[in-house]
Amino acid sequence: MSKHTSTSKVAMGFGVIALTLISGCFDDTTEIKAHMAQVKATTTSYIDPMPEVKDFIHIAYSADDLRSPFVLPKPEAIQQKMQQMAGCLSPDSNRRKQPLEKYALSDLTMRGTLGDASMLWALLEASDLSLHRVAVGNYLGLYNGRITQVSAKTVKIIELAPDGAGCWVEREATLNIVQSEESNK
Repeated sequence: MSKHTSTSKVAMGFGVIALTLISGCFDDTTEIKAHMAQVKATTTSYIDPMPEVKDFIHIAYSADDLRSPFVLPKPEAIQQKMQQMAGCLSPDSNRRKQPLEKYALSDLTMRGTLGDASMLWALLEASDLSLHRVAVGNYLGLYNGRITQVSAKTVKIIELAPDGAGCWVEREATLNIVQSEESNK
């Protein structure tokens, strides 16, 4: 006999034995059927009822004409809110801003003057090291500061600051010339 045929006969013998054993396990299924019938009879199929659906109450949105709280206000809207009652002091919102109005007064330093007795300009240095020539009537600072006087050692300014109640109050400020360290010796 060849080796191949003897291996196939052995494998066939094992297959017959395995098939006999498996079929012997499932011949009597009456116990299983009885258990399944008992479980079906004793188990109740209870499903919770659906929750009651409440009526939907529609509320109309009535703020269509108001500003959305998720959008930043426009500068024009802020200026319109700041327009004050008659008799209140307020800045001119239509006036064109000048270059030094983007700096706080603490960011400006007086470095010197130019001119003569008839016309005197002050030289102001901004925090970004830019140099500006200003005269009486020019505006500077964050609070609508208007220059009222330029002298050899000072620049006097009138600012309009909000008072918190919707009006504006005038306050005076002064920028003094900065002495160099060499002139102090």
